Amino acid sequence: MKSSRIVIATIGSLGDLHPCLALALELQRRGHRPVISTTPFYAARVQELGLEFHAMRPDWSPADSDLIRQCEDLKSGPEILYRKMVLPQLPGTYEDLLAVARTADLLLAGELVYAAPLVSEKLKLPWASIILSPFSFFSAIDPSVMVNAPRLIHLRKLGVRPYRMALDLGRLATRHWSNPVRDLRRREGLRVECDPVFRDKFSPWLVLALFSKALAAAQPDWPPQTVQPGFLQFESPADPNLVAQLTDFLSEGDPPIVFTQGSTAVHHPGEFYEVSAAAAMRLGRAILLGIKTDPKLPGVLALPYMPYSRLFPHAAAIVHQGGSGTTGDALRAGRPMLFVPYGWDQPDNAARIERQGAGLHVPRAKYTVDTATAALHRLLDDPQFARQAGKLGRVIAAEDALRQACDAIESLL
Repeated sequence: MKSSRIVIATIGSLGDLHPCLALALELQRRGHRPVISTTPFYAARVQELGLEFHAMRPDWSPADSDLIRQCEDLKSGPEILYRKMVLPQLPGTYEDLLAVARTADLLLAGELVYAAPLVSEKLKLPWASIILSPFSFFSAIDPSVMVNAPRLIHLRKLGVRPYRMALDLGRLATRHWSNPVRDLRRREGLRVECDPVFRDKFSPWLVLALFSKALAAAQPDWPPQTVQPGFLQFESPADPNLVAQLTDFLSEGDPPIVFTQGSTAVHHPGEFYEVSAAAAMRLGRAILLGIKTDPKLPGVLALPYMPYSRLFPHAAAIVHQGGSGTTGDALRAGRPMLFVPYGWDQPDNAARIERQGAGLHVPRAKYTVDTATAALHRLLDDPQFARQAGKLGRVIAAEDALRQACDAIESLL
C-alpha cells in the first residue's frame, strides 16, 4: 500500500488524544505519514513521539481547572462545552483544519471536531469518525444515561419507539445550538442543513467505535458503516523512581485499592482525594494516583503519575471517574470498579458496568467517607464482582483493537 498523509484531529483531554496517538504510531509503523492536529497545549507531547504536529484551535489548556469547573454541572455541562467553548472557536478550528487537510489523503476526527464534515465537503476529502463511548451513539435500542436528562432512560421501558420519539424531541429542542455551524456553512458555500450533534459527527465513510463490546455491543440503530475494534491503549513512560516506589509498596502487603480521577477531573477533583484517603484508612492499603499533595498516611502511597497498565492489575479494586479510557484500562485489568462520575459519558459507563455486575457507582455529590467505605466493602467482600470483572477483562484480551482499527482506516486509502 502507498504511503498516505493522514490527518488525525481531536479536541479535548488526554483521554481524547491518547487513542489518536495510538493510531498515529501504528499508522506510521505501517509506512504512512500521520499528522496530529489539536490544541497547541499538546505540541511537545506529540512531537517527542516523532509525530508531525499541526496546531488547531481552540488554543486552550485542557488541564485548566477553571475551564473544567465550568463544565462540572451534570445538567448544564454539555451545553456550556458545546455553545460557549467549542462553537465560538469553530471558524478558527475550520481554518486550521482546512490548512493542514489540503495535502491529506484522509482525515480522522474526534467527536468535538465539528469542522471535520465541513472540511471534508470543501476539499472532497474522505474522513472517518472517532467515537470513544456508547453514549455518543444515542441508541434507542440500547439507551444511555444522559447527564442532562437522566430520567429519560426510564422511557425505554415503554419500548423503542417512545424512547426514539423523546430523543427526536430533544434534537428539535437543541437544534438552535448548532446555528453557528449553519452560519459557517453558508459563508463557505456548503450545504446549510446539518445536524452536527446527532448525525453529522458520523462519517458516511467509516465510524470507528473505539470501545470494547465488553462495555457495549454494536446496535442495529448505529450507523451501518461503524466498525468496533475495541479500546485503544497509549501510555506515557513512567518515572523509574516512581516505579521503584510502587514495586516496594506492592511487595509490602495485600493488593491496594487504587483511587484515580483520570486526565480531566484530576485538575478539579473537589474533595475526592481527601474523602478517598479517609476511606482508605478504614479499609486498608491504598494508592492515590494523580494527587498533588502526599497525605503521608500509613498504608497509603501517593503517586503523581503511573501508567495504568503497571498499576491496575495489582489493585484489589479501582475507584475512578468513569472516563472511557480509564474504564477501558480498568476493564483490561479485570478488576472490580467503583465509579464516581464527573460528567459526560461517565454516568453511562458506570451504569453499564454496574448492570454487568463488575462494579458499583456513587454519585459525585454523595461521595463521602461513609458511602465510599460501604461501596468498597461490597466490592471486596462479594467475590462475584471480581469474577465478573475478570470475565470482561478476558473479552478485551481477545480483541485486537489497534490492528482492526488501522485495517479499517487503510480500507479507505
